[in-house]
Formats: sequence, structure tokens, C-alpha cells
Amino acid sequence: MENTVFIIDDDASVRDALGLMLGLHGFRCAVFADAASFLAAWRADWHGCLIIDIRMKGMDGLSLQRELQTRGCAIPVVIITGHGDIGTAREAFRAAAIDFLEKPLDEARLIQAINEAYGRQTATLRSQLQQDGFVRRLAELTPREREVMELVIAGRHNREIADLLGISARTVEVHKARMMAKLGATSVPQLVRISLGVADGA
Repeated sequence: MENTVFIIDDDASVRDALGLMLGLHGFRCAVFADAASFLAAWRADWHGCLIIDIRMKGMDGLSLQRELQTRGCAIPVVIITGHGDIGTAREAFRAAAIDFLEKPLDEARLIQAINEAYGRQTATLRSQLQQDGFVRRLAELTPREREVMELVIAGRHNREIADLLGISARTVEVHKARMMAKLGATSVPQLVRISLGVADGA
């Protein structure tokens, strides 16, 4: 599913107003009247931003936020409330909320929070794709190339690797070159970043 703003609020007037306002800003929206209906519909391939009201009948917003984390949902969350307090805000941010907004909502701040959420989601997905690609390429390494890779990442030099594996330094160079080519790394620092699943900015 393309990026979507999921609005979860038990107040129909709030849902309608948010959906209309965000639609005018070009956002695709989906609305839910409570946490249970969203959890029943949620799919792991959904992306975008969650706007969750704190106080709802049944499961409240913070409980929904925690439940989604338990389920592995990585969609960024913006918490909204008509009754904000520092303790609740702190709990929301501890659970990785993008922002904590009090009603009546500041339109500009809400749009900024959604755009930040979209940016964070895109970065997360890009990182996941890079990591998935690394895992696929890793599977193409021979056992010896994998051994060499682990020792290179550990900071060992070719001569040390040769001594540890009982092979010549020249053979280490050959395995290292093949390993780097298969993983798409052009330098040891890049290899380390790739192996950690960190996007390479070079």
C-alpha cells in the first residue's frame, strides 16, 4: 500500500475534519473509529503515518501504540489528545512517537509531523531493503570467504588472517577481493557499514 495517513479516533467529527484537511493537502487517508477496528484491518505491508487519539473507548491510544510495536508495526505514530499532560507525552515519546499534539490541532505542526513520519518510514524501508540485499549477497559467499569477511570486519590484517586460517597472505587477498566484489563493497569501512545494515552515504 502507498503511504497513507491512518486516523484512529473515536470522535467522528475529528475523523471527518482531519480526513478533509489532510486530503486537501494531498494526503491519502484511512479512518478508524477505534483501536480494535484498526488492529483487525492492519497489514504488515502498510506504510505511512498513524494519527492516534489518546482517549478512546476500549483500548486507548498508548496501549494501541504498544500493541503495534509488539506486532512489529514500524509505521511512525503521531499522538493527539484533548487532555495532554507531561507524563502521557513522555510515555508516547518513549514508545517512539513522532510528535504529541494537543487539540485543537495546529495544522502546520501536524503536516510537519506527518512529513517527518513519511521521511522516517522511507529511511527505514530503504535500510531494510539494503539489509535484505546484503543478506542475499551474503548467502553467495563461500564458507572461506565468509571467514575472511568476519576477520576483516573484526579489524584483522591480511597477514593475521593468513596465520589464523592457515593459508597464504596471497590467498587471503584473493578471497577478500572476491568477497568484497560479491557484497558490493569498495572499501573496508564500507564493508563494515554494509554488514551492520547501515546505509552507506559515500
